[in-house]
Amino acid sequence: MKVKVDEMVCEANAVCMGLAPEVFDVDDDDQLHILLPEPPPEMRDRVRHAVRSCPKAALSLEE
Repeated sequence: MKVKVDEMVCEANAVCMGLAPEVFDVDDDDQLHILLPEPPPEMRDRVRHAVRSCPKAALSLEE
């Protein structure tokens, strides 16, 4: 699994960071950073939930 962000769509709402802070981070400049682009198996369900919860649908998964 690989996590991707469409930076043109992302508004840095930080919903993903709230659901999976080990994988997503929003910095002080409202820029989303993917800390673990290929999360380990034990985190994948939480990451899928975070991706589905993005209010702008800016996140995607490559599986």
